[in-house]
Amino acid sequence: MKVNVQTPHFVADQKLLNFIQKKMNKLEQFYDHVIYADVFLKVENTSKRQNKIVEILLSVPGNELIVKKQAKSFEEGADSCAQSLERLLVKRKQKIRATA
Repeated sequence: MKVNVQTPHFVADQKLLNFIQKKMNKLEQFYDHVIYADVFLKVENTSKRQNKIVEILLSVPGNELIVKKQAKSFEEGADSCAQSLERLLVKRKQKIRATA
């Protein structure tokens, strides 16, 4: 799967990019027909500790799934986004199997 990571206003290190790539590749276990993933990493200028925003747009045939999470770190946010996408993909797969 092609993963496009966008980080406006800062540069992400390779360790973070590898972590995100690994999480996105894991989603293919739940649904084979994922086309690409766009990952947006943003830092919100607030005094709160949870100022990292991870937004993932996952393209599958027929539509796109969008998940947005706010967390203390990008790794934590990417992990919770991946878990949400897993649930969405499993639901989608079950729905397709039920209609077929």
